[in-house]
Amino acid sequence: MPEKRDYYEVLGIDKAATDSDIKKAFRSLARKFHPDKNPDEPEAEMKFKELQEAYTILSNPEERRKYDMFGHDRPGGSPFGPRGFQGVNINFDDLFGGGFESIFSQFFGDSASSSSRGSDLLVRHSVPFQAVMDGMDDELEIDVLRDCAGCGGSGSNSDDGARPCPSCDGRGRIDEISMIG
Repeated sequence: MPEKRDYYEVLGIDKAATDSDIKKAFRSLARKFHPDKNPDEPEAEMKFKELQEAYTILSNPEERRKYDMFGHDRPGGSPFGPRGFQGVNINFDDLFGGGFESIFSQFFGDSASSSSRGSDLLVRHSVPFQAVMDGMDDELEIDVLRDCAGCGGSGSNSDDGARPCPSCDGRGRIDEISMIG
């Protein structure tokens, strides 16, 4: 498969070109290479299709932004293809230099985490690459089991252990749902 040329090069414009410059360059070259004007030249038809592709991407501000960031060669193929962006595994420690705990302590202070400090949780959450690039806002719902405060995790708050704890129904643990995000 032949390597694609840079869309700015195809239209003969600079990367700082305005929308008006893009449209003007496309119209001029489209007239020159239109298949109706060059019926016996297959290269003209190929050039015209290349011009259309370049114009389609560069005339759309969002598509142009994506092209400027990624170009043609991207892992997982073209973001404009039929399957779109593929999900990627992102380690938030790599992005923010610390876990969620350090992020929350920056915003809410250390007191919020010190009152309910427990063992660390590892949560895998798939996030599409494009959603991250677009600055997505996502919420995670995490189910956490905690020892029941009423019975101390024993399942019974009576001395003989015969009656189940009313707080946890004898399970000894409380299912707590935490929202993050």
